[in-house]
Amino acid sequence: MRAKEIRERTDEELLQMKEDAETELFRVRLQNAIHQLDNTGQIKAKRRDIARINTVLSERANATGSAPAEGGEE
Repeated sequence: MRAKEIRERTDEELLQMKEDAETELFRVRLQNAIHQLDNTGQIKAKRRDIARINTVLSERANATGSAPAEGGEE
């Protein structure tokens, strides 16, 4: 997914997309661990998608001057 497409989404949609991507990343890593994954590039792609979503959420939080929408970092 491209950053332009991510920026067009609302914060709620981004949080849902992030949750889905993290679940998918877990599934892909599990498949890789049990040698059922044919395309290992999926792991890298999912990690990058999550990073793009986090970046957009952080940009929006910094623009409004508030804390990030999902507070996992200290």
